[in-house]
Parts: sequence; structure tokens; C-alpha cells
Amino acid sequence: MTQKRDIFQAIADPTRRQIIGMLARKSLNVNAIAKEFDITRQAVSLHVQFLNDCGLIVIKQQGRERYCEAKLAKLNEVTDWVDQYRKYWDNKLDSLESYLAKIQKKKK
Repeated sequence: MTQKRDIFQAIADPTRRQIIGMLARKSLNVNAIAKEFDITRQAVSLHVQFLNDCGLIVIKQQGRERYCEAKLAKLNEVTDWVDQYRKYWDNKLDSLESYLAKIQKKKK
């Protein structure tokens, strides 16, 4: 049984973010991914498996090779979470702007 991982855990790691970026451009096998890092192939495989468990990538068998492809729609969870705070801060900044405008008017 595959353990579902949290999308935020996936993007918290810089290596995994870099792998996502690489796979967003084109599908690659684990060896091609591993060549880009100064860590063991096994460590890269663990990162790839983590991303697969999160649903950010899929691994497809092509002959003897396994190719990883990005599935970035899952990042919408992150966007939705961030948007709720963006709206909050936009409202706060709008209130501050109004307040400052009132103060400026009173001074004139």
C-alpha cells in the first residue's frame, strides 16, 4: 500500500523542488535526474518516490527504463492554501491604504 504524502512536505525540500522543475520541462529517467545532483542515485530515487506518493509525478515504464513525468495539477492545493492568505493580506493592506488616505486628508 502506498502511503499518501503531504504536498507541502514535497515542496519543502529544495532537491524535490528542483526535480519538479526538471520534470516540468521534460520526462526523465531516474539516472538522468541523478546526474544533476551531488547525492547518491538511491537518495534521488527516494525523492522521486516521495514525489510519486504525493501525486506530483508519475512513473511510466518504457521498455527497460522508468520515466518520470510531472503532474503539476496537484500543486493547486498549494495555490488554494496561499490564496486564502493572499486575500487576507490584500484586505489588510486595502484597509491600511484607506486609513492612511484619511489621515492625509485630515492634514490638508
